Amino acid sequence: MKKHIIKQYESKYFDEWNAFISKAKNASFLFHRDFIEYHSDRFQDYSLLIFQEKKLIAVLPANRVETTVYSHQGLTYGGLVYGEQTKLASVIAIFSAILLFLNQKGIEELHIKTVPSIYHTKPSEEIQYALFLAEAKLTQRDTLAVIDLLQENTVAKGRKSSLKKAMQNDLVIKEESDFEQFWNNILIPNLSGRHNAEPVHSLEEIARLKELFPDSILQFNVYHNDTIVAGATIFESGAVAHCQYISKFETNQTLSSLEFLFDFLIHKRFAKKRFFDFGSSNKNQGKKLNVGLVYWKESFGASTIVHDFYEVETANYYKLDQAAI
Repeated sequence: MKKHIIKQYESKYFDEWNAFISKAKNASFLFHRDFIEYHSDRFQDYSLLIFQEKKLIAVLPANRVETTVYSHQGLTYGGLVYGEQTKLASVIAIFSAILLFLNQKGIEELHIKTVPSIYHTKPSEEIQYALFLAEAKLTQRDTLAVIDLLQENTVAKGRKSSLKKAMQNDLVIKEESDFEQFWNNILIPNLSGRHNAEPVHSLEEIARLKELFPDSILQFNVYHNDTIVAGATIFESGAVAHCQYISKFETNQTLSSLEFLFDFLIHKRFAKKRFFDFGSSNKNQGKKLNVGLVYWKESFGASTIVHDFYEVETANYYKLDQAAI
């Protein structure tokens, strides 16, 4: 087998990296260098490019913390990204080479957050098998509430009732290019008041990302009497519309604004997508489930897929070389 050459990412690889991402079978716009680098001040980048001779065959978006490398902590999902024609034996060999490279650089552990299957353009779970061979430890499992839009999905009676009420409330949905009203009037107050938390993205960051990815980052607001009452920020990629943020004006429980909004998003705006992803309802590394929240998502017809996180000792690189028979 031809030798793998591994290089750490440098700006000179910007175009080559992005060109590869655009054709990979398990990637999305989150792996574009512009997205990875919007928060470069928070992370020590340790992304890798894997070449076979002079051909780029895989990339690993990653950052380093002391003697540990993470498939990038600033991304919702990550892991090893490879091309459409990459075979299982090749992924095993690539992953072995990565572990050896990291081990020789003094890295003791690699943490991998996988790419959920709905974001694959073709079946792409080769890395899960490679992780198994390397005796990786499952450290976190989140649950994603997902609607398969090609299937018939049962909507709960209570949700249908709420939608009927919403239809009588003179609500208006607008797709916006400005995030300020939603961030400052709805999202930030709700996260602060209910969870003592802040959005992952600041208003300035989400606005900048919108400029970089205008067709992939979308904002939908709901208005009542010209006042914003709810909204959702959607990350659109490939076959998936993903809810990055969902929030409503908490003191008004009678408008059914989110039922109105999601009926529009699911059955009209993104009806031609394959999947509608409500995202996770977990905390504490997947060990706690917000039952009320996940039930609300399921009431629209969503069901569960899992998103797995692993850690592997880089010293286990040799275990992958022993798998072939």
